[in-house]
Amino acid sequence: MTYRKFGNLFVALVAAIFAGTVAVAPVAGAVTGAVSGVGSTRPVPSAGTTSYSPTADGADPGFGQPVGPGLGEAAGNVSSHNQNGANRSRSIQHTAASVNTAPVAAGVGVSSAGPLSVLTSFEGLNHRNQRLANGGNQFSLEPPDQGLCAGNGVEMEIINDVMKIYSPTGATVKSTLDLNTFFGYPAQVNRTTGAVGPFVTDPSCLYDSATNRWFVDVLTLDVFPSTGDFTGVNHLDLAVSNSGDPTGTWTIYRVQAQDDGNNGTPNHGCTGIAPYGSPPPTIPPTFKNACLGDYPHLGADANGVYLTTNEYSFFGDDFHGAQIYAFSKAALVSGASTVDVTQIDTHGMDNGNSGFTVWPATAPAGMFNTSAGGTEYFMSSNAADEAHGNGVAVGPRQSTQLLVWTLSNTSSLGATPSLNLNHKTLSVGLYVVPPGSQQKMGNTPLLDCLNMKSCATNNLLGAPDPFAPGHEYNLDSNDTRMQQVVYANGRLWGALDTAVNSSANTRAGVEWFVVDPAGGGSIVNQGYLAVSQNNVTYPAIAVTPSGHGVMAFTLVGSGFYPSAAFASINAGGVGAVQLAATGLGPADGFTGYAVFNAPNPARPRWGDYGAAVVDGSNVWIASEYIGQTCTLKQYLATGASCGGTRTVLANWDTRITEVNPAG
Repeated sequence: MTYRKFGNLFVALVAAIFAGTVAVAPVAGAVTGAVSGVGSTRPVPSAGTTSYSPTADGADPGFGQPVGPGLGEAAGNVSSHNQNGANRSRSIQHTAASVNTAPVAAGVGVSSAGPLSVLTSFEGLNHRNQRLANGGNQFSLEPPDQGLCAGNGVEMEIINDVMKIYSPTGATVKSTLDLNTFFGYPAQVNRTTGAVGPFVTDPSCLYDSATNRWFVDVLTLDVFPSTGDFTGVNHLDLAVSNSGDPTGTWTIYRVQAQDDGNNGTPNHGCTGIAPYGSPPPTIPPTFKNACLGDYPHLGADANGVYLTTNEYSFFGDDFHGAQIYAFSKAALVSGASTVDVTQIDTHGMDNGNSGFTVWPATAPAGMFNTSAGGTEYFMSSNAADEAHGNGVAVGPRQSTQLLVWTLSNTSSLGATPSLNLNHKTLSVGLYVVPPGSQQKMGNTPLLDCLNMKSCATNNLLGAPDPFAPGHEYNLDSNDTRMQQVVYANGRLWGALDTAVNSSANTRAGVEWFVVDPAGGGSIVNQGYLAVSQNNVTYPAIAVTPSGHGVMAFTLVGSGFYPSAAFASINAGGVGAVQLAATGLGPADGFTGYAVFNAPNPARPRWGDYGAAVVDGSNVWIASEYIGQTCTLKQYLATGASCGGTRTVLANWDTRITEVNPAG
């Protein structure tokens, strides 16, 4: 769901809970859901071209602009599992059940040096960059939703809602560009007129060495400009570079994702619930029964480019099923005026249940599987509420099953698509929806100001915070959905977040998988990564053609402020946890405090995903962390900028690091 505060209006999509049917999970090891000639195909016209043309940043308004509830500053991100955000998670919205059972995992040590070599590490984009981009005509957003791709001697970072291109040393090749401008939309919010632009979110990117092209995708939600209320129209925007140079021109395609039978989409039966928001919108949606194509991610094989989404009712509370959108890679690369997309609906494919976060694989150095007419792989998990029935009832919140999906005959995408999809359910170690991640105690000037009547009144709200006193919050630890998947060295690699017991208390950890996809799939190796009395969250794996890999994640807990960390991974297991950048303070952002989220509960945002990519023989990783700290005194003395390291409302950063995975 999506949550914004604009003018004197809250627009929220309510997470009402109704009883639902829970279907029985399939038997592990069985190949199920085999479908031939799967999907429906429709044309997608080009939406024109764009170029990487940054605009100047705006001035920091500091305390000069009202930021209290309903006063036009904050906007909860459309990505992952925010009760008020578009990237939904039923397991979080329903309030995660107490963790009575969690896998036991030995806690590993943390090292600032070795065994892997850090070749380069530098600051990526941060909240201040995001908020001040495009002349300052941006909302404040949390979390960043980390995207990263690398090739041809440059690295491109893309997050909510900005992008930047770097040299391998971290020098700026192209400065910060907001995503609304890149995709040809009006500004996110015009700070002079108050007009609201389309809401762009959930970015990711891919450099495909086989075609020497760059791909960028986002989810875009259309709004009524006068109020910012959502119309129901939403689409996946896919930009394809017209050369191997990401600073040049790009061709854009917009795939309608509302799936209510309008705008050329199939009708998936999503149902809106009046009054379509809490409080109700000023302007009711045009398409009240629209579906929402949430949490899109990119994958590719030799023949196709694939986008997957989690499809919910936009203005309701049910989950329909993961969608797979398959494009001919050759058609996209050619910059064709019209390309075909084949849409595959996983609704009911898993023994009556639907796929959830069916993450498509990428492959380093063009190491695709060309058997069976070309094959693309996906992996998913099934502990979350969405993976059972229609997601409105509380699900098991734990599982010992991993789903491996195989899409074959992808070479037909270049002519008349005739795709075959099946999946196999594998037995793996237990994974459980994790608890929130405790942070190390530190300076939280936004919180401190809210807790002081005079400070909140004079600097933030114009009145005391009615919810004070607040406290330092735990970070969101995800909900067991599958994270980044890669096909390398003949294996599938992936990981997810889970509760773990590595000490006296249950913490957030990672379960990782190495799968041989032959014959539908079999487990080569699996295991857990945990750090005693601390948390590791939002894993992202990249593996070289030789089978040497790196897993990136956030490390946070009683011993660490949110830090960028990583570990080696190969078919034999994972190595020690290493620090790419040590966190300098706790997260202190608006999504963690009740006054900025009312009437909905505070949803402290983190993630919603990390990124890792292969470039030659090395791996680039990127994760969210906190790279600054300041006291309340410094916050007030600097107009909340703390020396240009944060804004009034948030202080998140990202860190980009190059690692030699061979040691």
